[in-house]
Amino acid sequence: MRRTPKDTEDSARKVRRRAVLMGGAMGAFVAVLGARMRYLSVEQADEFRLLAEENRVNIRLIPPARGLILDRNGKLIAGNEQNYRVVITREDAGDVPQVLNRLASIVPLTPEDIEKTLKEVERRSPFVPITVADRLSWTDFSKIALNAPSLPGVTPEVGLSRSYPLDTDFAHVVGYVGPVSEKDLAEIESPDPLLQIPKFQIGKIGVERWIEDNLRGRAGQKRIEVNHVGRVMRELERIEGSPGDDIRLTIDAEAQNFAQVRMGEESAAMVAMDVETGDILACASAPSFDPNLFVRGISQKDYSTLMENDHRPLSNKAVAGAYPPGSTFKMVTALAALESGLINAQTGVYCPGHYEVGTRRFHCWKRGGHGTVSLHSALAESCDVYFYDIAQKIGIDRIAEVGRKLGLGQRMDLPMSAITEGVMPDKAWLAQRYGQDWRIGDTINASIGQGYVLASPLQLAVMTARIASGRAIAPRLVKAIGSEELPVPDAPQLEITPEYLAAVRQGMFEVMNSPRGTAKASKVADETMLMAGKTGTAQVRIISAAERASGVIDNKNLAWRLRDHALFVCYAPYDRPKVAVSVVVEHGGGGSAVAAPLARDLLLFCLTGGIPPLSAYPASQRGTIETRFKEMKLRDISGAGTAKSRA
Repeated sequence: MRRTPKDTEDSARKVRRRAVLMGGAMGAFVAVLGARMRYLSVEQADEFRLLAEENRVNIRLIPPARGLILDRNGKLIAGNEQNYRVVITREDAGDVPQVLNRLASIVPLTPEDIEKTLKEVERRSPFVPITVADRLSWTDFSKIALNAPSLPGVTPEVGLSRSYPLDTDFAHVVGYVGPVSEKDLAEIESPDPLLQIPKFQIGKIGVERWIEDNLRGRAGQKRIEVNHVGRVMRELERIEGSPGDDIRLTIDAEAQNFAQVRMGEESAAMVAMDVETGDILACASAPSFDPNLFVRGISQKDYSTLMENDHRPLSNKAVAGAYPPGSTFKMVTALAALESGLINAQTGVYCPGHYEVGTRRFHCWKRGGHGTVSLHSALAESCDVYFYDIAQKIGIDRIAEVGRKLGLGQRMDLPMSAITEGVMPDKAWLAQRYGQDWRIGDTINASIGQGYVLASPLQLAVMTARIASGRAIAPRLVKAIGSEELPVPDAPQLEITPEYLAAVRQGMFEVMNSPRGTAKASKVADETMLMAGKTGTAQVRIISAAERASGVIDNKNLAWRLRDHALFVCYAPYDRPKVAVSVVVEHGGGGSAVAAPLARDLLLFCLTGGIPPLSAYPASQRGTIETRFKEMKLRDISGAGTAKSRA
């Protein structure tokens, strides 16, 4: 059927209308698309450029070099050494277990290592690098670098790790570092971002812990370019952080090593202190341990060995040990009695070998007694009855007041762990602590440093330095932080009559130099370094009346844990005090026989700056002393430097 012209015209009109509608729709679509493209490419250009940049650029923290720890002469105590390690970043690795298994075929990784890493990966942000292994050999480190294309997200790195070249000598003072724990983070109000880096190490005990903020430094950062699979292509920018401050201690590394070696196998502690400044010259506790074991990850076997040792090598006995001071406390009782005005240095007390209070008898160490003694002879011969008598006259509160002035019962403000406050008891203390009334017997026990009285070797050194100087000397462990020398704090005069201090010093001088002095065997022959001191022997067991009647069992016939503690305090030179020393030997027996020789050797070492000359000792002892020094295995650190590099 033929179409009419009219039909043809109508059809053409419809087509034109449809074409216009379709063209309009397409034009509108193109216009909208163009507007959107303009919005994205022009107005949103900066935002998408940033997103693209973040897609190919990673920013990572650069841990700073930890500050060094040096002795007073600049010898290295704690430093940093190169450490080859390998890290993995979950975001870049993809299939982490597969990558770790591949890595384990290249370098030694145990299933436990892999499991530990996977747990750490799950706990941390996908962008945080996780340390898989450290302290790698150069061979293993090279293998990882060569196989990098097949190990996405794995990066070999060269970092720094803490090391302690003098290991056991400073373990208790300096401490050690270890990985940040959840407990560490919980104790910090605003944690440094560095602490979020897995296996980042911070100070755990000692100086490393208490001066952590100075030692840590500030982190740097680096911008690295990565490809689409996370492979590092190049480093775009590096901003170095600030290394930690170097810390210089007051301790002399050679004196510290001498003290540590001199104590040998004993369970003991020695403290040497500058009487003029309060600088701690040595602070040694034996036995010790190697802090490098903790930095590298101590084995269960090594840790168990340390924990099971009855001499407690992990305990810093010099500051954390609290011991009955025994007769080293008698200077406190004497000064309290003199200050009370109830006695003077010439007041005599008769000692028959015991002292009776009601039906109870308190014994003197000398069974037959000392006869009539005054202050000087009572100190020189360590007569217990003299101090029982004067203590009963003045009471415990006066004794405690003088004890606190001399530093007992006070926590010393030093950057070390577990510093004990000790105990300087009085009536109020006993009532508060135990809800009991103070008795006369308690005063008598306290008068000779037994009963409730407890003190650390550090406190005994402070007490001795204060008696020697007449000033409230405070102990000091840090000499400088960074380039800043710390000022020596002012030490005010003690609120104790100088005349009475002089009387006590004279008694301490006679301990060493009187024919009847308890420590005459440890006297110094060189008149320019004459010592003043006091012996102490502290009981750790109760002696029954039956044993006393039949004869007290000698320490050498008792089990080690039942033997008396041996103590000794001293200073020199007597007429111009420079150094004070305290020694405690756990279960060592007599203070005069065991502790005094140790103290004399360390005191002379500090005064002479090295192995004491034989001329400082009595002629009859020089052969024995010479042999002892030859057998001591001291470190050769006389020429040690400060390690100019932090690497």
